[in-house]
Amino acid sequence: MKTLHSPVGVIRSAGYRLTRQRRLVVDILAESHEHLDAEAIYQRAKGRDARISLATVYRSLALLKQTGIVQEHSLGEGHGHFEATQPSPHYHFTCRTCGKVVEFEAPQVLGAVRRLCGKMQLKVVEVHLLLSGYCSHCGIGRMDGDDIQI
Repeated sequence: MKTLHSPVGVIRSAGYRLTRQRRLVVDILAESHEHLDAEAIYQRAKGRDARISLATVYRSLALLKQTGIVQEHSLGEGHGHFEATQPSPHYHFTCRTCGKVVEFEAPQVLGAVRRLCGKMQLKVVEVHLLLSGYCSHCGIGRMDGDDIQI
């Protein structure tokens, strides 16, 4: 898994240049503690470089995703959210009411994937786990039968 530690090397080894616009998108994602959609990235980039376009942000995100520098997540909305690729796998919980996203690690997920790969002779290259429900604030007093009993 690639991380933001060396985006220049990763992009160059893939045969591309790290343009100032691509660097700007990388920097915004590296500095953010949120899962940003393309529009939010564009707004932040525009604040630093008035010449950048939304199309450039989309093209940059596509290349950065292709090279593994950033990851796109579906967090229960109709569009993707982006974050810098992390050094260790993590997963997401999204609140259905307020949209709060909680990241968590679950090493047992990778263990289950490894066992499945061995048993079924599979080669998994990517794992996504998204849990959705209600955060502690929104779930108070909510008993609607949608809960998974774990």
